[in-house]
Amino acid sequence: MDFKAVMMGLGFALMWSSAFTTTRIIVTAAPPLTALVIRFALSALVAIPLAMAMGQSLRLSRGEWRTVIVFGICQNALYLGLNWIAMQRVEASAASIIASMMPLVVAFLGWLIYSEKLRPIALLGLISGVIGVCVIMGVRLQHGLDIPGLVMCLIAVIALTFATLAARGAGGSRNMMAIVGLQMAVGAVALLVPALVMEWGQPVEWSGRLILAFLYTVVAPGIGATWLWFLLVNRVGAVRAATFHFLSPIFGVAIAAALLGERFGASDIIGASIVAAGILMVQMAKIPAAEAAQPSSSAARASEGRS
Repeated sequence: MDFKAVMMGLGFALMWSSAFTTTRIIVTAAPPLTALVIRFALSALVAIPLAMAMGQSLRLSRGEWRTVIVFGICQNALYLGLNWIAMQRVEASAASIIASMMPLVVAFLGWLIYSEKLRPIALLGLISGVIGVCVIMGVRLQHGLDIPGLVMCLIAVIALTFATLAARGAGGSRNMMAIVGLQMAVGAVALLVPALVMEWGQPVEWSGRLILAFLYTVVAPGIGATWLWFLLVNRVGAVRAATFHFLSPIFGVAIAAALLGERFGASDIIGASIVAAGILMVQMAKIPAAEAAQPSSSAARASEGRS
């Protein structure tokens, strides 16, 4: 992996992890589902014209449309919808730790459902990840971690995991930015009615901080990180790119502590480090089997690696 790929991976991990902090700022000042509908709509309005300007087509194959629908509903509507609602009650650092479990859950369910073999290092990584999460959440439960919010975050991770597994095998695509934009549009449509029913008339506490957080969420994690991710996947492959997710729990906790003043105790440092090690072991276990394959340009495999 060359220096440019490393910098791209660091940039992606930093932007992806920072989204939890900006989300926390948004949902404490605005209705979460309404904010998500606006975010998805704005992202689609930017990404789709950009894709067309890049010469990409909106006439997708059946596999590409399946990726758009599955990820638009499960990733955008269910995963982000539940996370944004939960983060009205749960700190950004806790939500980022739970979300960072995704590679571990994907590996576990891949073994459970598809009978995929787990190398010893991957099994050790799964065990380490669970231990790390238990260390962090055990201490936070003693400090008043909201149980319903925690449950919503866990359900959100499972929803995205099943979406990732369901999208395996879709054909390669040269319309990545178009797929990203259309996923955003599907998410906006899927959440529009729930937002109107559940949040009609709820006030928004407007401030410069809220506007900056919202713009950053749309531009950086929403579009920038996604595009950077696809570039990284095309450069080094989905499995190698996904190793950078081991930085997510560390970055997520550190950014929330720096910008929001959230607690950052010894249990967080130890637990986040154990989770990071577990993620790294699970992803490293996949690399030898993937080395013979060409770097993937498939939207579905890219999404799988990102998860």
